Amino acid sequence: MDPEEKLIVALDFPAAQPAMALLTQLEGRCRWVKVGLELFYATGPDLIELIRQRGFKVFLDLKLHDIPNTVAGAVRSVGTIGASLLTLHAFGGRAMLEAAVSQSLALETPPELLAVTVLTSVDAAALHEVGIPSTPQEQVLRLGEMAVRAGVPGLVCSAEEVSTLRGHLGKDVRLVVPGIRPAGSAPGDQRRVATPGQAIAAGASMLVVGRPITQAPDPRIAIEELLREIGQSSR
Repeated sequence: MDPEEKLIVALDFPAAQPAMALLTQLEGRCRWVKVGLELFYATGPDLIELIRQRGFKVFLDLKLHDIPNTVAGAVRSVGTIGASLLTLHAFGGRAMLEAAVSQSLALETPPELLAVTVLTSVDAAALHEVGIPSTPQEQVLRLGEMAVRAGVPGLVCSAEEVSTLRGHLGKDVRLVVPGIRPAGSAPGDQRRVATPGQAIAAGASMLVVGRPITQAPDPRIAIEELLREIGQSSR
C-alpha cells in the first residue's frame, strides 16, 4: 500500500478555518484526514463535503456509543454525508455493534465501520478505576474479537496491541492506530504510544497523527518525514 494511504492527519481544531488552512498545506501529500468530535460539533456535517471537494477522504471519528437502536439511527444519519470511515465504541457491546453493521449494510454507499477498543490515553490504572481488572492488551483483544464476530471490519487500537490482534484476527482486519509520536516527541495526554515505524512494523494498516503535524513549524515537512518512515517500515 502507498504510504500516503496509510497516514491519516487528525484535524483536531475548534473551527473550520484552521482545518481548511492546514488542508491547503497538505494537498498533494496527504489523502486522509480525521474529523473528530470537537470539529464535527463545531461545524456540522457540511464540512465533510467541503473536505471531500478538496480531494481528501474522511475518517469521521465520532465513537458512537448508545443503545443499539440509537446507534443504528446515528449510523443511518451520518452514513450518508460522505465519510469513508466511521468509528463506534466496542464497549457498547455486541448487540450495538451488530445493529450498526446491519444499518450500514442498508446504505447505498456506507462508510466502513471501525470499533474503538481501548483509547490510547488509557492505561491499566485507568481501566482499574472503572472496574476492569484486565490489562489494556487483554481488554483490546477481548473487545476486538467481539467486534469482528459482530461483523465490524476494522478496529482502532494502540500499536502495543497490533501484533496480538494480527495473530488472532488475521491480515484482513483493518487496524487503525492513533497515539503515534515520532521519536523524541512528547507523548502529551497519550499513554500507549509508538513511533510510525514501530506501528507499521507491528502490522498497523493506517496511522492517525495529529499534533506532531498540526503543531509542527512546517506541517508539510512533518508529513514528508512521516511518509518516509512509513515507507521504509513497510518494505
